Amino acid sequence: MQHAELELTFADGNEQRFHDALKRESQAYLQAKQDHVYASKIDLTVIALLFVIAILSYLPTLFTESTLVYTSSYFVFVLLIMLLNVIGQHDACHNTLFKSPWKNRVFGRLVTLPLGLEPEFWRTRHVHYHHHYANIEHYDLDTEENGIFRQTPFQRWRPFMKYQHIYWPFVASLSLTWIALVFDWSDRTGKTPLKTKKVLEGKLGWGLFLGSKISHLILMLGIPLIIAYNHDISLTTILITYLLSQMIASIFVIYLLLGTHWAETAFFTAPEDKQVKHGWYYHNFVTACDWLPTPHCLWRLTGGLNYHLTHHLFPNWHHRHYPALANILATLSQQHNMPYRCINYKQLVAAQIRFLKKMGKAPSSLD
Repeated sequence: MQHAELELTFADGNEQRFHDALKRESQAYLQAKQDHVYASKIDLTVIALLFVIAILSYLPTLFTESTLVYTSSYFVFVLLIMLLNVIGQHDACHNTLFKSPWKNRVFGRLVTLPLGLEPEFWRTRHVHYHHHYANIEHYDLDTEENGIFRQTPFQRWRPFMKYQHIYWPFVASLSLTWIALVFDWSDRTGKTPLKTKKVLEGKLGWGLFLGSKISHLILMLGIPLIIAYNHDISLTTILITYLLSQMIASIFVIYLLLGTHWAETAFFTAPEDKQVKHGWYYHNFVTACDWLPTPHCLWRLTGGLNYHLTHHLFPNWHHRHYPALANILATLSQQHNMPYRCINYKQLVAAQIRFLKKMGKAPSSLD
């Protein structure tokens, strides 16, 4: 990782008029509704209910002697927790779920614990690096080179990568485990640019980090190995259920995220002088897009992540506002000659496969 600790700046790019119009129209929308940018009471109620249901779905794993009941309950628990991360934790890391930052932090720690992730490191990577420097090599930590998957045209190519459009779902299924075991510990031991952000400093930081990791193992493996095993649930079932649930949860979220920054988007390297030659708005338009699920009502299950470009321009707004903001963005983009794109999910997946195939070709044959 080189130079990622040095901040980049973007050129003005003659974007002030667009910025002013976008700010004016979005504030007018908010004032017309007499609303705020945070989650609504309905959103919070839904999240609370899902959290309760998730806890209740975990309880049968402690009492049943049926392998089918154990595995079904365990999978439902993990998938509901993953859903809470998508529709709640993503907003919480941007401090838009609750008005109080500490409530967002507590919620984030609760719903990431069953997945084994450190929420403070994930929040820092997402907010301070990905959002600021999307698709910029060595700065967007979501596209770090890993030797398995070629995500940008600037990364090393290996012969087996010509098959990455085939094996990528398997790699995606291991993403949560990779984050928990590689990213989190690399961040914790100061081997990444996060060391400059001073996240979870000192003994208290170490204690919180280790406490969460240990609590994850106790909740997801320790308790089942003690209680469920005594109820004749086999050791093999307990271990395989744990591994498969983490893999399925990973697939669930990765299918919502990756393609938005791969679908006919641009990639950049940082200039030597750290001065990006184009504007910040333009950068976001050419590195992300919005997409719509079918039927459209399913967008709620994505936590607004389908409105990904809109989210990048309005990261401090709760996702319930994104459909309206996307409409504003589409109109103003046309007026100000900005390259706004909104595609459907089929087009998103097709673009993602094309991208993976292109990145999988030997560099000399790349377009």
